[in-house]
Amino acid sequence: MNIIEIIEDKKVGKELSREQLEFWIEGLMNGEIADYQTSALLMAIVLKGMTDQEAVWLTNAMANSGDKLDLSAYGDLSADKHSSGGVGDSTTFIVLPTVVACGLVGAKMSGRGLGHTGGTLDKLEAIEGLSVSMSPEEFYNQVNKIGIAVAGQTGQICPADKKLYALRDVTATVDSVALIASSIMSKKLAGGAKNIVLDVKCGRGAFMKNQEDAVKLAKLMVAIGKASGRNISALVTDMNVPLSNYVGNSLEVYGALKVLKNESRGNLYEVSMALAERLLESAGIDNAKERAEEAVSSGRACRIFESMIAEQGGDIEYLKNPEKLLNTRYVSEILAESDGFVNDIDAMKIAEVVRDMGGGRIKIEDTVDPWVGVEMTVNVGDKVAKGDTVAKIYYNHIGHENLKEKVQSAVAIGSQKPKQNKLILEIIK
Repeated sequence: MNIIEIIEDKKVGKELSREQLEFWIEGLMNGEIADYQTSALLMAIVLKGMTDQEAVWLTNAMANSGDKLDLSAYGDLSADKHSSGGVGDSTTFIVLPTVVACGLVGAKMSGRGLGHTGGTLDKLEAIEGLSVSMSPEEFYNQVNKIGIAVAGQTGQICPADKKLYALRDVTATVDSVALIASSIMSKKLAGGAKNIVLDVKCGRGAFMKNQEDAVKLAKLMVAIGKASGRNISALVTDMNVPLSNYVGNSLEVYGALKVLKNESRGNLYEVSMALAERLLESAGIDNAKERAEEAVSSGRACRIFESMIAEQGGDIEYLKNPEKLLNTRYVSEILAESDGFVNDIDAMKIAEVVRDMGGGRIKIEDTVDPWVGVEMTVNVGDKVAKGDTVAKIYYNHIGHENLKEKVQSAVAIGSQKPKQNKLILEIIK
């Protein structure tokens, strides 16, 4: 067996065997297969596609390329979630504490933001003192102690994915459903959780722009998870409008706290409860919806989130006084230009404003300003009068107030009240 034969087989559309895919990933990791050969194979995969079975074998080969967390001590109770990236998406901070309050164990390895979507780690690090860097031993110890941990992915977890992603990024081979699914699921499998729920976003503010592509990706990831022995399901959710009224790293923690403290409901709460319900059902918990809602309304989920922040060194004054998370030099209001109803809020425009103020990355090595962001003070369907505040921007540098115009253009006001869009588009089990 050699890499040339594997490239030739995929070039003519053959299904690669498990042995061929494992040979490729092993050669990639030990340096015996050159980057240009892997690039050629990636392009062949993009052009000819992969079967579901190939995607399963590739995902497991990638997951086995480095360390894997062993959560078997928790039986069928370990839980993890993944979002494909959205705007105002802080569901992790609600979902995991909620399911832990219902008896599961929340163990999640997360990443940093890139492009217009925020990263879970960047959001957490807005809390002074909080550390997301943990050795596997520290991770296990925290999960054993309080039942929950959210940490950064170590360099030894899924190293094949890092190599493949870097090559895909510079060879125009990102847009393959099989490669996207394998990248996401290899990290989920290496994370070790028995129960996994996926939130696959679609729309303007998501990587997958239409529902058909999002469903295709979700179905493949669920198939990979099931074939790999996991209890897994996926929600396909709308991401045309920001999920929360708060967009930006520290602001999204603030928005999640408002939900956990029973001060806010809305889309963020709805999606979080649906994700928590699926995780609880996967683990065989009865009355999942009611139990998830009670965990939040009783304050138990909030107390678990607070314990995680404290255990990871975070200053809990940020949780007792969440206004500390709204910490920029300047705040400017955006006013409605006419009377009417809010017909639309463009998630992508809002995300781009946050990125342009320094709240996101273009390259992975870029630094992030955790404090900047946009607060939407209205929702789609709200009635407004000319001069009403529809949004606020939080910024630290003179000149960024010029981005007010882009935020204003993201908020469409019309004479008719719009129909309410469906938030959860499909559930895949």
